[in-house]
Amino acid sequence: MSPSFAAPALFPAVHGQAMRRLTEVTGLVPVEYPTTRRPGATPQDRAADINAAFADPRIRAIHAVIGGDDQITVVPHLDPGLALADPKPFVGTSDNTNVHQWLWTHGVASFYGGSTQVHLGPGPAVDDLHARSLRAALLTGERLEITDPGESEDTGVSWDDPRALTEYGAREPTTPWDWYGPERSVTGRTWGGCIEVLQWVLTAGRFPFGPDALDGGVLLVETSEELLPAREVAWIMRSLGERGLLAAVAAVLLARPPVSDFARRPSATERDRLRAEQRDRVVEVVTSYNPDAVVCVGIPFGHTRPQWILPHGGRMTVDGAAQKVFADYA
Repeated sequence: MSPSFAAPALFPAVHGQAMRRLTEVTGLVPVEYPTTRRPGATPQDRAADINAAFADPRIRAIHAVIGGDDQITVVPHLDPGLALADPKPFVGTSDNTNVHQWLWTHGVASFYGGSTQVHLGPGPAVDDLHARSLRAALLTGERLEITDPGESEDTGVSWDDPRALTEYGAREPTTPWDWYGPERSVTGRTWGGCIEVLQWVLTAGRFPFGPDALDGGVLLVETSEELLPAREVAWIMRSLGERGLLAAVAAVLLARPPVSDFARRPSATERDRLRAEQRDRVVEVVTSYNPDAVVCVGIPFGHTRPQWILPHGGRMTVDGAAQKVFADYA
């Protein structure tokens, strides 16, 4: 379904390939809801699709096609009773942080990551680590080590280009993850998402808890294709710190950020500098509020590909001594 932007209406070939691959990877049969291909669908109608999916016992998972920028208007029309009566995996990233946060506040875990239009439809195949985490989220509930794929792309081929169905975007080698904080292992419940959307959620008053709700947790933070300057990412993180949220968590995972898009492609040196600047500013903020937090920077989740789908409201282990990360998909 399209709780935000109805991308399948504009790029049906990518959507069609994504649906075929979803079945190939998981064995599950996709069911398309009415607003999936309806640009401009009202928040009420998009919410009705989510409510209907939770209400239908035949539906065993809900997968967002892609994000967008107005899902915050959909959330008020969701029925928590339906999600609580039959909790089922919700998979999505970016603007879908809104639904993830709504589920979290009602005690329902979900899975942060995965846009069928981005991670299943384009390219010559589905990336192995994405397929493994998708199967873990929807089928097996197993525990996986989160590893680095060795390559990454900020954008794929434009979906209006036929090559989008057969080619990856411009991929480049990744660098080793950066670790900060004490050399200890922590396991906790995850909370977070796209930092721009987290700011909207908090501004709208949709996190009705004190910092103790995140005690011992693992904060997931990633940035969108809007390419937010590092100073603004740090400002939002500082606000999380002032609210007491940074001091409450035991670990912070900062994703590998996109630093280019279709209009802007800095040099390789500049791309490295932009990623390092975000890393340094965020780590400085986190450690100023919580020097005991274990921090890992560079995890491939959020707005990057290949991409891991991660538990949201589930449990992850961040081992600063062994410098390893594990996710429990149960």
